Amino acid sequence: MSHLFCRRCLAALFLLLTLAPARAEEKGWTDLSSGLEKWKGATSGWQVVGAVEVNPNNPRRLLGRSGKGVLFNGPGGSAHDLVSKQTFRDLEVHAEFFIPRGSNSGIKLMGLYEIQILDSHGRKKLTGDDCGGIYPRAEQSPSYHHIDEGTAPRVNAARPAGEWQTLDILFRAPRFDAHGKKVANARFVKVHLNGTLVHQDAEVKTPTGHAWHNKEIPVGPLLLQGDHGPVAFRNVRVRPLADTKDTP
Repeated sequence: MSHLFCRRCLAALFLLLTLAPARAEEKGWTDLSSGLEKWKGATSGWQVVGAVEVNPNNPRRLLGRSGKGVLFNGPGGSAHDLVSKQTFRDLEVHAEFFIPRGSNSGIKLMGLYEIQILDSHGRKKLTGDDCGGIYPRAEQSPSYHHIDEGTAPRVNAARPAGEWQTLDILFRAPRFDAHGKKVANARFVKVHLNGTLVHQDAEVKTPTGHAWHNKEIPVGPLLLQGDHGPVAFRNVRVRPLADTKDTP
């Protein structure tokens, strides 16, 4: 029996090893982080580099190293948001991000529905303003302020600043009838931060932040926030979700 068990273990291990490359090379993904040509509008301030690290002279800033594959919003830590030329409906997103101490960024589906990126490692009481949260609604006057708490991540899965982190997002866009009336809200079907499930089937009744006043749309771009603090992104990949219904 022991020899049979070992043979079965070896067979299972071989199967896993042979399947792993296939999973890593799944079809349908579009890479958005190889350069700036897939982003529209103003991309000034962004650099394509090979690596980033925390500035040893200032833990709140980043330094870029020569190469390619990493999008970096510059040593000053501020640039226009990156907005994809391509628009999407239901979407799967994989992105890796790197922030220094105290920094803030975000990934916005359709340019309207934000998953927050923030230096919030170790924080106990969470809101949507923490890393991995669905960002709160906000008003800009008389000064910028939240009007709700958004949707907090289930757990704090944020790593310390100065480490690469990952977000994996499954998003379902809002639905509209033939007359343009919304018949179903947007949903974050699943969101994983650093491999940990932080949202499942989370309904978003309006856009987030101060965009909650904006008219919702059936398709829209992916947005990477670059004007709230130093951030770098790599391995930003998107894939339209298949087999999703047009009605709720």
